[in-house]
Amino acid sequence: MKFDNKEDILQLTAHWQGDRFENGRPRVGDDILKRMQHVALEEAWGVLWGNGYKHQFQDEWKVVPEGKTLVGRAVTGVMVPQRPDLHDTLLEYGQKEEGRAGFFNSWVIETLVSGDVMVIDMFDKIFQGTYVGGNLANTIAARGGTGQVLWCGIRDVQQIADIDDLVTFYRGNDPTGIGEVTLTGINVPCRIGKAICMPGDVVLGTVAGIIFIPPHLAEECCIRAERTQLRETFQFQRIHEGVYNSHQMDSKWSEEIEEDYRAWRKTNTPEQFQHLAFEEDQKSADDQETSDEAGTVL
Repeated sequence: MKFDNKEDILQLTAHWQGDRFENGRPRVGDDILKRMQHVALEEAWGVLWGNGYKHQFQDEWKVVPEGKTLVGRAVTGVMVPQRPDLHDTLLEYGQKEEGRAGFFNSWVIETLVSGDVMVIDMFDKIFQGTYVGGNLANTIAARGGTGQVLWCGIRDVQQIADIDDLVTFYRGNDPTGIGEVTLTGINVPCRIGKAICMPGDVVLGTVAGIIFIPPHLAEECCIRAERTQLRETFQFQRIHEGVYNSHQMDSKWSEEIEEDYRAWRKTNTPEQFQHLAFEEDQKSADDQETSDEAGTVL
């Protein structure tokens, strides 16, 4: 086996047809990541659910610093409980054959580049399950990482909380160091609670939880959210003006309202929504109706 194996990554992420990093990991564009900052988790969830991706969300986190949105490209790592023969074999292989230094947890960190989020499955281990402390968290930030999603623990919580440009989702904290674990894969499928993350997924973390967005659906999530936000801008304006009441706005719009909206769009579309194709607005309205019912789809 190889850690961070390009052939495996290409095979696992074949749905992505865009740019890739040297190791084969999908590289969703920086413009999409910027737009994703303004997407509500529920809006992205509706797109994923509608496309059959029903196991991409996980809640029940501790977060530092509080109140910040996390967006970035996933770099995954999977740790398992230590078994001596497996542990010794993989540690020796990584150090001697691939030139990796230090313990397993630093191997994943050393692969990070700007815009990455480190996503680690360490089977919800807290005692001796502290994947990072203050030093390694600062290393992630120095490499341009935007955050970390850790299905395990951390230590040095205050030091990590003080890193303003690094958002950390974690399960608990403990003063013990990491121990009795073995790394079995870098940039492989990764289970985070009841969700699955793949290398190159766009990670969106908010106060609602974490969602892992397949790279080939990331732009659709942005467009769907932006269309909805644009219609809501019109909706709120007309309600404040007393043109329509809340019942009219919350129900399926009449043809009169749709015609008013089309006229409004020609002269009132805010700059951040100018890229949206006018003819797609009706699809946004139809999509919104179906996404509201998505939770009942089997």
